[in-house]
Amino acid sequence: CLFLITNSIFVCLHSSGLLDNDDIRVMMKGSNMVKVRSSRWQKSRNLRLLEDGLTVWCESTKSSRKAKSQQTFAVTEVECVREGCQSEALRPLSGSVPENQCFTVIFKGTRKSLDLLCHCKDEALSWVRGLLWLYSLTLYTWIRGYLRRADQNQDGKMSYDEVKRLLQMINIDLSEQYARALFKRCDRSGDGRLDHIEIEEFCRELLRRPELDSVFRHYSSNGCVLSTAELRDFLGDQGEDASLNHAQSLILTYELNDWAQKNQLMTQNGFTMYMLSAENDVFNPDHARVYQDMTRPLAHYFISSSHNTYLTKDQVTSASSTEPYIRALNQGCRCVELDCWDGDKGEPVIYHGHTLTSKVPFKEVIQTIAQYAFKASPYPLILSLENHCSVEQQAVMAKHLRTILGNKLLSKPLSDKPLKELPSPEELKGRILIKGKKHTPHLAQMAKTSSCASFSSSSDDELASSSKNTSKKDPAKVSSGGLLSDLVVYCKSVPFHGFQNVSEKPPNEMSSFSESEALRLIKDSGKLFVRHNSRQLSRIYPSGQRLQSSNYDPQEMWNCGCQMVALNFQTPGEQMDLNQGCFLTNGRCGYVIKPSFLCSPTSNFNPENTGGGPGHIPTQLTIRIISAQQLPKINTEKASSIVDPQVWVEIHGVAIDNAKQKTQRIDNNGFNPRWDCTVSFQLQVPDLVLVRFVVEDHDHTSKNDFVGQFTLPFTSLRTGYRHVHLLKADGSSLSPATLFIHVKVTRKGVPIKTVSERMAFAKANA
Repeated sequence: CLFLITNSIFVCLHSSGLLDNDDIRVMMKGSNMVKVRSSRWQKSRNLRLLEDGLTVWCESTKSSRKAKSQQTFAVTEVECVREGCQSEALRPLSGSVPENQCFTVIFKGTRKSLDLLCHCKDEALSWVRGLLWLYSLTLYTWIRGYLRRADQNQDGKMSYDEVKRLLQMINIDLSEQYARALFKRCDRSGDGRLDHIEIEEFCRELLRRPELDSVFRHYSSNGCVLSTAELRDFLGDQGEDASLNHAQSLILTYELNDWAQKNQLMTQNGFTMYMLSAENDVFNPDHARVYQDMTRPLAHYFISSSHNTYLTKDQVTSASSTEPYIRALNQGCRCVELDCWDGDKGEPVIYHGHTLTSKVPFKEVIQTIAQYAFKASPYPLILSLENHCSVEQQAVMAKHLRTILGNKLLSKPLSDKPLKELPSPEELKGRILIKGKKHTPHLAQMAKTSSCASFSSSSDDELASSSKNTSKKDPAKVSSGGLLSDLVVYCKSVPFHGFQNVSEKPPNEMSSFSESEALRLIKDSGKLFVRHNSRQLSRIYPSGQRLQSSNYDPQEMWNCGCQMVALNFQTPGEQMDLNQGCFLTNGRCGYVIKPSFLCSPTSNFNPENTGGGPGHIPTQLTIRIISAQQLPKINTEKASSIVDPQVWVEIHGVAIDNAKQKTQRIDNNGFNPRWDCTVSFQLQVPDLVLVRFVVEDHDHTSKNDFVGQFTLPFTSLRTGYRHVHLLKADGSSLSPATLFIHVKVTRKGVPIKTVSERMAFAKANA
């Protein structure tokens, strides 16, 4: 936003090409489309992009009332746009309508998607491209939208009252005296109204970052520009590549002044641009790609895992859908769950059995998985089948898995040699694995009365008492190729019978644990559980009492090396923040290598008693919370409501490390609050730590309101002056809201700046 202000808001908006873009012109003219909810429910709708470039207006005519109803959505609410028939509503129309005339708008959060059918392919393409392009211009449209809304009479000038309205919109409450003085100083014409240039000056003063100015002046010898050498010194203190070549490349990238760039200098504006960029993010950009060793056995990785993946909300009355699978897979989830039951006409369905949740065909879910399995990650996807089906419909499931997934489905071992350890994510790249119970001959007769004898659920003990579907066929008479259990290779579900003879257990055997059972094992036999998880896969699932699909704390399970810690991805909150933070690293591929002390079958690491043992590296983490920028309003219904922000810094790790500290609150300022508050933590097992930043709106009479958060592994945290780009409760971007902080890491009295230094130090002291 500083770039917009310092280079003239209106010039930048017009230069963005909004009105010159052919697709945008089509959208602003409006298009008549068909809104589709099902093959039977299809209604005509007129969609048009409003002049603010932010809002899409959807108009319908209800014949019964002969009156128009309107509905709008903001471009910033859009999560993605899918071309073709790629939704539950549009998929049944595939073949009967041209796919290139269809598209789906997927919204962030819980808002239902919008499925549309255009009259021609060019019109559909214009809307798809236009929506994607507008979303990329979030910062432009953010400023433009607020200015238009504040300028009530739309004359391009702003009175003092309109300026006050703008301040309330952008979440800042200036004192009357200061606001009037600033307005008067910028009103060069003296007519009581600010024109474009005067608004620019007013906003420039509002957006001044004295805390950034102070950093800039500290390194600049003349206070005006940074020489290449001075920028190099700053980078060195940040723990960055402190070479002249790197400093020069940053000047070429972020300096907008031609003269300064030509003379290899960085102005204050260029410095600000760099400091706000992703390159200076608190999260190490090197970890935004796959950088870890992917050739270790599967048991040596944390694996992003989902529970009840098919549900959109609670596990009692909510809808079952293919959409949650798409969302989970696009987030890098590598283990999804399918609760399978007998359906009509011989086709199995997926839903939460014995509840009011709706049903979705098993075949549709597998088709969706086939399409999205490897869009976000190339590494193996595990299908955790909780099977309640008769043998006949198990054969149908096996058929669908084989025919739809094709070569992606792993149906036999990679090697004929005896299995000593599980294969690696690299070896299983692009393959889909089935997790279930392996059929054995002595169970054949039992399957006549209980389907779960021939195949397992995600919790074997639970299914043994809950699934009683009778089959008329003996599974022994079903052809071998049709047996579902034939597809189980490396994820064979077995009941857990204790930690005895861990080294003798086949590595392809795995067990599922309820959260309460896992916590009991961690408390009573933490060290043995760690050793068990060094060779065997473990899946943890939420308690059946969590009717609202709430989540447990995954950190406790990761602390003892459990790989597949399954959460309800549809339920936002602290637990999903931790999950997203844990799997933010390693390119968000869904696999994060465990610390070495969790991978040894002879490990002495005990998550309940970590003092002086493996992984124990005393580390001081000091974070100075300096300021925040452009925090959103929470109470949008009350125009005069301004956020009173305070920041929590939380440490999640082993029990001895868990801690949190907060700043003071800043009254009536969500635009540029400043704290200058330092918090410090003594970490004992830093390799397991997640750091969570939470911004709240302080409330004197009730619980504080959540504003935004960001969570990341300590091992991906960068030192120096950094910006934290906040996320919403559902994990989507809260742009342009940021925190500005300074991070310092010290071990044994020695400051450690770079992530690589911290990793080398940890390795040397392991």
